[in-house]
Amino acid sequence: MNKVYGSAAEALDGVLSDGMLIAAGGFGLCGIPELLIAAIRDAGVKDLTVASNNAGVDDFGLGVLLQTRQVKKMISSYVGENAEFMRQYLGGELELEFNPQGTLAERMRAGGAGIPGFYTKTGVGTVIAEGKDHKDFNGETYIMEEGIFADLSIVKAWKGDAQGNLIYRKTARNFNPNAATCGKICIAEVEEIVPVGSLDPDNIHTPGIFVDRIIQGEHEKRIEQRTTRAA
Repeated sequence: MNKVYGSAAEALDGVLSDGMLIAAGGFGLCGIPELLIAAIRDAGVKDLTVASNNAGVDDFGLGVLLQTRQVKKMISSYVGENAEFMRQYLGGELELEFNPQGTLAERMRAGGAGIPGFYTKTGVGTVIAEGKDHKDFNGETYIMEEGIFADLSIVKAWKGDAQGNLIYRKTARNFNPNAATCGKICIAEVEEIVPVGSLDPDNIHTPGIFVDRIIQGEHEKRIEQRTTRAA
């Protein structure tokens, strides 16, 4: 089975459809699948629901899908750096399901493990708990959260091989491993595709069994908040 594709557009061919649920990896602007996001924009699919920690910035990452109005709903925990996101949400043009950060990560992990729901104390007594099942364990109240089962997972890794085994670097390990497992189809973009057998099995973060397609590409290294000291 050949998993290596020549471009993001080729890797997404036959996968995209209007109204699908996409799980996207990344944390801030680190480890985001920017090439696949751009190809989704170019494909023109609409009414998407996207589960991702954040929505990028106005002109980068998932922000480009917001600019083209292809996203109907975001399932996110942090969206503070995207002015267009804020404008659409406050204007009633975009649905938003807020999740505590750890809860969102666990919802993705649970979906990848085939777990439909789990109980957590996070959010008890807040608006997050409204409309959700409550249950007591050992005298403590918990709320039930549902696992995320996405139609498509898109992730970005540092290195991968032709079998789809992936290694992430540092902060890029936030959300990418969980997002990779919860989609019916997982497509990964990497900075480098290396020969099969050259990755230390003990260092692989996402086993290739979870990855259906993989591409290599050039990536932009953006800094979300550049802070410098005076000269």
